[in-house]
Amino acid sequence: MKIFKSLLFSFVLLFFFSCKEEKPTPEVVEKIEIREWKPEDTRSITGLTVKRGLKEKTAKATPGYVMIQPPASTKTHLINLDGQVVHTWEAELAVVNQYLKENGNLVRLEVDPDFPTFAAGGQAGRIREYEWDGNILWDFEWADEDELIHHDIELLPNGNILAISYEAKSEKEAIEAGRDPKHVTKAGLWPDKIIEIKPSGPTGGEIVWEWHMWDHLIQDIDSTKNNYGVLAENPRKINFNVHGDIYPPMTEEQVQQGIKMGMMTGNATVDNQHSDFTHTNAIAYNAELDQIVISVPAYNEIMIIDHGTTIEEAKGSTGGRWGHGGDLLYRWGNPANYGRGTKEDKKLFFEHDIKWIPKGYPGEGHLMVFNNDIEHPDNTAPSMWAVLMTSKSPEVKAPIGVLGNHSAVFEFVPPTNSEGAYILEENGTFGPEGPVWSYTSPDKYSFYSAFVSGAHRMKNGNTLITSGAKGRLMEVTPDQKIVWEYWNPYNDNYKMPDGTVPSPIGPFKYMQFRATHITEDFPAFAGKDLAPIAEQPDPFIFKMPPPPVAQDSVQ
Repeated sequence: MKIFKSLLFSFVLLFFFSCKEEKPTPEVVEKIEIREWKPEDTRSITGLTVKRGLKEKTAKATPGYVMIQPPASTKTHLINLDGQVVHTWEAELAVVNQYLKENGNLVRLEVDPDFPTFAAGGQAGRIREYEWDGNILWDFEWADEDELIHHDIELLPNGNILAISYEAKSEKEAIEAGRDPKHVTKAGLWPDKIIEIKPSGPTGGEIVWEWHMWDHLIQDIDSTKNNYGVLAENPRKINFNVHGDIYPPMTEEQVQQGIKMGMMTGNATVDNQHSDFTHTNAIAYNAELDQIVISVPAYNEIMIIDHGTTIEEAKGSTGGRWGHGGDLLYRWGNPANYGRGTKEDKKLFFEHDIKWIPKGYPGEGHLMVFNNDIEHPDNTAPSMWAVLMTSKSPEVKAPIGVLGNHSAVFEFVPPTNSEGAYILEENGTFGPEGPVWSYTSPDKYSFYSAFVSGAHRMKNGNTLITSGAKGRLMEVTPDQKIVWEYWNPYNDNYKMPDGTVPSPIGPFKYMQFRATHITEDFPAFAGKDLAPIAEQPDPFIFKMPPPPVAQDSVQ
């Protein structure tokens, strides 16, 4: 029972944030000056006790529709600004995220029902394209013992699709490549690659371009191993020895309890707890620049690479449109990763959903990112993400620093020269110093999602924000006023064939990976009936579970 309680502690900490009866301790109040908990308080990291559905709709809300996906669900909903579902796509596989094409087809990243090996959240393995009425046009699988597409895809103008994929490397391969042996699990490591898929036939797909993180590593800890070099002299390489704090390994019983509680996916094992060392979670494409940007939250960085290379050039450091082959053209968020900064220089904290602002939109060409877990200045505790993913002793007090963390949306402008190439500053870092626009709540701490989440610019200059952990959607103006707000009320409790969850959810019963605003004149809607459907989906009603029974009270 003691082992079970040790694992359960992380779960209980998360519920601590959502219980409306709870009040912060005096010590926490002194640290971050937060008020007494209230039922409608948005400070709740889970939002479990908050009233769901439409919260606010003003005359300044941008006409159109919002596409959402309930957690643990096979459904994608399109809702109007009154929060009513006007269309639903449903299939038999759980959805990770989706993109609506101008012709009305929906492309979804879905969870393969029997993918092996990988277990880190965001697992997928399947890409499907559906007609408006739900008929499947294309069903592509990329899920085996060695590779798995995960987290995000990007639709290209030529009809191809970019996807993020793990590729499994053994413990021996990782050590030979220069990884610190103390940070290699028995299951090895899962570096990322990017593949470009050209769809063919009902299930086929040709890989016409690819880029491997594995080809662009550097390490400075062992001169007898591969990829050895000086970090500060190689800012376009990826430091293979960026890793988080070391936590005590979980036992097999703890892992199984985590799976049972929905905190870990069914493939989780004692040996693969830290195999996903980058957790790349978003990908976007800029056609004008022919560049790809990815979000690498375990590095607290976004990275840009050249898509204008051949497959062979993408393996090296020369060639391509911008002359650097497959090395990084630009990176931002944490210059310490390439030996050019300290903790104080870090700008991003487990970020999600990097995007270029489209041409013709206010801020066009700028980058926008959801900065999830910005540390409180007095933070001496691990991030919420660390609390979520690790086991702690029940005797440890609730971390004060976590309660003081907050989120923000950043819009920033990478410095470039007259030819459009990214500038490496004289101090050896990539700018800018900070964002040109940002959003956070007036008190900071009531806007917080330690994981998932996203944001994108709208054509009128407003921004749609997904505070994902609690499933809160907001449209905000440039001066940070909320003009539309909706809290996802759905959870379909979908389970994989083996009875496990498709992605870790735990107490985040309403979470949203991201949501997308689509204008009312989008070509896909031409001739479509977008009246509210007759039978609206049943909302999920959360009921607080009873507190755990203390072991010493059991006779």
